[in-house]
Amino acid sequence: MFRKVLVANRGEIALRVLNACRELGIRTVAIYSEADRNSLHVRFADEAICIGPPRPAESYLNVPAVIAAAEIANVDAIHPGYGLLSENANFAEVCRASNIKFIGPPPEVTRLMGEKEKARQAMKRAKVPILPGSDGILSTADEALASARKVGYPVILKAKAGGGGRGMRIVRAPEDLPNHFHAATGEATGAFGNGDLYMEKFIERPRHIEFQVLADEHGDVRTLFERECSIQRRHQKLIEEAPSLQVSPNLREELSKTVCRCLSEIGYRNAGTVEFLMDEDRQLYFIEMNTRVQVEHPVTEAITGVDIV
Repeated sequence: MFRKVLVANRGEIALRVLNACRELGIRTVAIYSEADRNSLHVRFADEAICIGPPRPAESYLNVPAVIAAAEIANVDAIHPGYGLLSENANFAEVCRASNIKFIGPPPEVTRLMGEKEKARQAMKRAKVPILPGSDGILSTADEALASARKVGYPVILKAKAGGGGRGMRIVRAPEDLPNHFHAATGEATGAFGNGDLYMEKFIERPRHIEFQVLADEHGDVRTLFERECSIQRRHQKLIEEAPSLQVSPNLREELSKTVCRCLSEIGYRNAGTVEFLMDEDRQLYFIEMNTRVQVEHPVTEAITGVDIV
């Protein structure tokens, strides 16, 4: 059991982690920017350390400042919450080098699942169904055209390091692909510092299904049913429903077993969410994984009674 945990976040998720630690008898350390001096998470923690100016890049995303605070407070572990440093494999590596436990998956797994094309291939090897698509990163528009001919239109271009709908373009005809390719590359470079793209078959009227998973350090992985988040605007979720009325008990059991086996094989640990698209034939296809506790986790908590945090 940890003796003291630093919460490398703010707002609601920081409060959730602080409450969980309090229930477990673990002392807590909050970090905060100058703008958040009077925030609730600062007041509720056992200790609090200011780590910089208001801009997140100079405070919450400042890895040396976060690590320095952890060392000053002599903590055993850091909980990153969601957002900010939660899926930063480099930060997890720095924690490891500093002998501070990062409460999340190992950096190698975070890096694997964070590069979406590599994650697709890992799931494919584990017999998790994936959408037809390119065999890897598309270096040029000509490669994208050749791949689209094999996959069949419509297709969707996606950023390798993407999220939130950025670096994505739907292409319905060959003549439109070059312009969409260059636009998506530019957008991905600006948003993520990485313009690499891959391609998938585009499903016209998909449902978005995500499986909540929990994994311990002994290879035991469990799912806590699924959430459906098909109602979206600009690739951002508006409504979450759990469990999904479109997932049959047999499909749920079969896919849960496959997901658990795959994540155990790659050494996944902690909370996470494996996301799928469902086509009109109710076939599910893996699209990505979030290697952290998600904003939507209370929906699953409401139907299971499990405190995921």
